[in-house]
Amino acid sequence: QVQLVESGGGLVQAGGSLGLSCAASGRIFSTNVMDWYRQAPGKQRDLVATINSGGSTNYADSVKGRFTITREHAKNSVFLQMNSLKPEDTAVYYCSALINTGTVWYRYWGQGTQVTVSS
Repeated sequence: QVQLVESGGGLVQAGGSLGLSCAASGRIFSTNVMDWYRQAPGKQRDLVATINSGGSTNYADSVKGRFTITREHAKNSVFLQMNSLKPEDTAVYYCSALINTGTVWYRYWGQGTQVTVSS
């Protein structure tokens, strides 16, 4: 059984910073892409940042220059450093990953962590 657990969410004032962490545990043969998504109240879940097994990254336009995604591949973990936070960054942030536990790749999701940015 594979489980992803996020941590690091909280309340921060605009202009501040937060760091989110996510670790996958269980019977994992390998991981591919690891991602951060977010979902604001009443809105769809959107991709924030991705990082592949080689370290290549992509970001949503709204967070470029402010957020940085990194990973520790051997630990099946991913990190999101969020700087210069804005109220519009307020959302539940979800960690996600493509994980192979045998021969099948499957996307797993964490339970989410709340990030609230006050004006």
